[in-house]
Amino acid sequence: MKAYLAGAIEHAPDKGKAWRTEMAEFLKTDLGHDSYNPHIEEPLILTPDERKVFRRLKTENLPEFQKIVWKLIRNDIHSILNEIDYIICLWDEYAEKGGGTYGELTFAYYYNIPVYMVTSMELSTISGWILGCTTEFFKDFDELKRFLRKKYWEYLSFPVKKAL
Repeated sequence: MKAYLAGAIEHAPDKGKAWRTEMAEFLKTDLGHDSYNPHIEEPLILTPDERKVFRRLKTENLPEFQKIVWKLIRNDIHSILNEIDYIICLWDEYAEKGGGTYGELTFAYYYNIPVYMVTSMELSTISGWILGCTTEFFKDFDELKRFLRKKYWEYLSFPVKKAL
């Protein structure tokens, strides 16, 4: 099993690294699941030169910036459609400012990939489109982890199983 870790990067204070690192560790340790973490994947997709100038190009050379973003978009979509069993999404005020998470959840909906959303936001303030693309909602990561342990318990092999 493999989870895609969706949420803000561009506008998030820590670029979304902390929660993704923690969730990837939980998935591997507790469930034996792999994860797609954009922070790990991006350096593998971009050349060293692209990584150096990527964010700066947004204001200095938009056409070159777009070429780099297109590589990332193609890779993300390919992974979602061909490698991913479910998506874990952190939806917050930073995700709302971006665009990638909207696209990822839309693809997930269209291709019947479950989306498990963690949000502390009032559902009435979240885009109806996003609500429609989401399978399950959780108020925090602890609640999500309990759900995932219960849902994927049957798939675990003996050495990996932990008590609920």
